[in-house]
Amino acid sequence: MSDAPVAVVTGGNRGIGLETCRQLAALGHRVVLTARDGAKGAAAARRLGAGAEAYQLDVTSAADAEALAAHLAERYGRLDVLVNNAAINYDTWQRVTTADLDQVRVTAETNLYGPWQLVQALLPLLRASRQARIVNVSSGAGAIDDLGAGTPAYSITKLALNGLTLMLARDLRQDRILVNAVCPGWVNTDMGGGGGRPVADGAAGVVWAATLPDGGPSGGFFRDRRRIPW
Repeated sequence: MSDAPVAVVTGGNRGIGLETCRQLAALGHRVVLTARDGAKGAAAARRLGAGAEAYQLDVTSAADAEALAAHLAERYGRLDVLVNNAAINYDTWQRVTTADLDQVRVTAETNLYGPWQLVQALLPLLRASRQARIVNVSSGAGAIDDLGAGTPAYSITKLALNGLTLMLARDLRQDRILVNAVCPGWVNTDMGGGGGRPVADGAAGVVWAATLPDGGPSGGFFRDRRRIPW
């Protein structure tokens, strides 16, 4: 079994997720690139080369989460890094007073319950690591200080993800598992709507949190390696 760190990245077939996979692979991680669309995930992993493998995963599926845990246990026996990146529905067309609550519920399944479920399923493997890290890719849109009336489904689920981050960090302190939320900022991705800074710059902060040394921060909210307000 290889000593290379093993990293799982959800939503890894494009944007921040794909670039995070690329940067982690360049640092010597064995990257498990997950995607809901298996064909797109496989194509993305091929572009990254030998340091990455694709795995089809719907983060809303408990069965998929358990199957991934079984795959990792058999192949690697541990997990060193979990990057919860998969997210949906930057609902710029909605306002909080008129929001379609069915859309909010669907968004929460991916943006909140998906990461939560995956942490629970993979926790035994993270505990088997000597230096486990969990990174929840969040957004300044979910910061209480910056909440507005728009993007209600996206913002409220990222706010909840930030809360989950803090709770996990406190619960896993005794396991020496560092858990942090990272806002990549406005980057040039499909969800970002074009424009913004290079994707590599946004992913760099995610990779920093994924590779923190022992004694690094836990339970924080960061952008570009700097704490930002919740």
